[in-house]
Amino acid sequence: MRRTLERFTLLGPGLAYLTALMVVPLVLVLSYSLFQRGRFGGLVYEPTGENFARLVDPLYLDVVLTSVKLAGVTTVLALLLGYPTAYAIAKLPAKWKTVALIALVLPFWTNFLIRTYAWIVLLSPAGLVNDALTGWGLIDEPLQLLYRQPAIVAGLLYAYLPLMVLPLYAALERMDAELLEAAANLGARPARAFFSVTFPLTLPAVVTGCVFVFVPSIGNFVVPELLGGGQTAMVGNLVRDQFLKARDWPFGATLALAVVALLVVLLMIQAWSARRLQGGRDA
Repeated sequence: MRRTLERFTLLGPGLAYLTALMVVPLVLVLSYSLFQRGRFGGLVYEPTGENFARLVDPLYLDVVLTSVKLAGVTTVLALLLGYPTAYAIAKLPAKWKTVALIALVLPFWTNFLIRTYAWIVLLSPAGLVNDALTGWGLIDEPLQLLYRQPAIVAGLLYAYLPLMVLPLYAALERMDAELLEAAANLGARPARAFFSVTFPLTLPAVVTGCVFVFVPSIGNFVVPELLGGGQTAMVGNLVRDQFLKARDWPFGATLALAVVALLVVLLMIQAWSARRLQGGRDA
């Protein structure tokens, strides 16, 4: 009895936190999605399945596919940039690792909105990028870099790249260096040792980093709004518009629920792949 009471005492704050900030909001979102929209907004407490049927409407499916494409491109680019970055940090002398990690997370200490506005300064027709290209004689007239999908990808990549680098760095730091020495002693060249030893051992971190980048990218609505000029809508913009503009709370809740379901599926895939990879190494 005493041990049970101690367990509940220790788990109590965490359970209360999860209940208040995750379970209750999810139940509210789920309940909203089951009712009809009122004539002037709000809810009409009459059950309906129409909100879920609207999810497969071609108009909304196109937004979802665009979101998946942009978030997917961002995730791939984050992996291609993040892996060498994490590898380079892991190989630094100990005193420089801290400096590199602080430099990596330093942008997080700045307001996200300000960081996004900074990209407008960089990419605008009179911005630094066009000034540099014009000054070097590479272009005659400023390029239209803003309000296009590549600008959205650049903003998302800048915002979430550390979420790819940090788990990869942690995995590389934990890796036993003697494994690489053994591979070298057996005649493996550095490239062969990397693809036979280093990369397989860091695959769980690769999957984790991809999930960490993909999930917030697909739900982001600030970057598409500011850097896309409102011309490219993503799922986050759609959810926001349903709540604040269309005042269709039931359908907005259904869309939000779909994003949460996608998040759960991705986390399950990440956990499953981590178990498979860990099991393969232990076998």
